[in-house]
Amino acid sequence: MKIFYAIQATGNGHIARAMELMPYFQQYGQVDVFLSGSNSNLAFDLPVKYRSKGVSLFYGNKGGLDYWKMLKAFNPIRIWKEARALPVEQYDIVINDFESITSLACKLKQVPSVSFGHQASFQSKKTPRPQKKDIAGELVLTHYATANAYIGLHFDAYDTHIYNPIIKQDILSAKPTDEGYITVYLSHYSDEVIARQLAALPNYKFQVFSKTVKQVTVQDNISFIPVGSQAFNQSLIHCHGVITGAGFETPAEALYMGKKLLCMPIKGQYEQWCNAAALQKFNVPVVTSIDKNFTHHILQWLQAPAPQKLELQYSTYQLVQMVIETARNLYTPQPENSFFVAGQANTY
Repeated sequence: MKIFYAIQATGNGHIARAMELMPYFQQYGQVDVFLSGSNSNLAFDLPVKYRSKGVSLFYGNKGGLDYWKMLKAFNPIRIWKEARALPVEQYDIVINDFESITSLACKLKQVPSVSFGHQASFQSKKTPRPQKKDIAGELVLTHYATANAYIGLHFDAYDTHIYNPIIKQDILSAKPTDEGYITVYLSHYSDEVIARQLAALPNYKFQVFSKTVKQVTVQDNISFIPVGSQAFNQSLIHCHGVITGAGFETPAEALYMGKKLLCMPIKGQYEQWCNAAALQKFNVPVVTSIDKNFTHHILQWLQAPAPQKLELQYSTYQLVQMVIETARNLYTPQPENSFFVAGQANTY
């Protein structure tokens, strides 16, 4: 079987999940990866056959998106040409992790595909949203990368096609400890902005994962560490708590290990505010920005109890089986009581 696997490379979460899934997908045949986007800092080992600048998000240094950089990188003519050239019709199944060029290519060539990943969960109106909805954000989540069937991943099973997160094997097999330090990953803030705040808490040690440093750099109570999967995994496993954005993979891993978690959604990224709404139901505090009260928020958080722990109902192997079965069934009509029908976004 030939499998086309499209991965969004905006940020590190999609790539980290793909590296965990790849050995399972490869049990079913040859996997060719289409990597789309140019805003990932994570080294990876994936069978990438096709590359594109894609449609990327870029972050500033003060908690929000860099809209000017995003606008300069957007080229609809290039995207259309790449979609026409992408050979999705040469594959037995197409799996899409929130990648818009693959979605367009499948529409143009009438090739069925299955959307598998966190964003697929937002096809359901039952998935948590913030009190103030963003119309543009909703359109992006539900129409940016459409497919014929959806298998979503989220913190809880909010609907019939939504399942638990993919947790890396390093985390699953780990024996978490508490060495007292706090792991920090805030890619939407500069090291300087973070350091000014954390330096005001000299009694606590922080491991800050940075996009800019090339080697471990110690500055008083703060260790700046280059972004890397192994170092980050070890930091998570042995930390006291985690301060991070309201993405998906890192909060899920922290909740799975029972770590204290403080989240800071990226300004202007609606998906993260949706995740923040879901995390609040796990008793995770959400801080909107680094401001004059930031250190106070950290101290309050350190005094609070740990959040509700994340439980896994399905293994990575079982989830991959569902994806492959769903993708195969896209080519063959199925009876109404089959998994394929239940797995589609047919209730919204």
